[in-house]
Amino acid sequence: MNGPVDLAERVQDYAEFFATLTPQSLDRLVELFAPDACFKDPFNDVTGVPAIRAVFEHMYRVCPAPRFEVREWALSGQTAFIRWRFTDGPAAGRRMALDVDGMSRVMFDEAGRVVEHVDYWDPAAAIYDRIPVFGALLRALRRKLSAV
Repeated sequence: MNGPVDLAERVQDYAEFFATLTPQSLDRLVELFAPDACFKDPFNDVTGVPAIRAVFEHMYRVCPAPRFEVREWALSGQTAFIRWRFTDGPAAGRRMALDVDGMSRVMFDEAGRVVEHVDYWDPAAAIYDRIPVFGALLRALRRKLSAV
């Protein structure tokens, strides 16, 4: 890249990438991420663009209609905070659709490439609570630990 990077523009482009994500658009990961970038969510902790791509390829194998809706984002220095909602329809072996609210902390290098992307969301509320028996145990534990 020539000249200074407009990081706000880069964050907007990154958010738009996820809002319009398709299996075909995964080719853009090499331009958005630094080669040794890290990606972490409640189920994955990987390093490198090929491993990051594998996470999203897996998502497309197990989710019939995944969609990210970017709700808002903020930028502080080289770090962006992106609030999003992930939805997906029912899949084979999964009767219910997914509807997950989350937040990503995304760190950029001086060239405007992502060096670290960490997703924060509650897998218990989104997935585990829906599993018979296990979900009931989690809800009972939550009631016991709740102050209200």
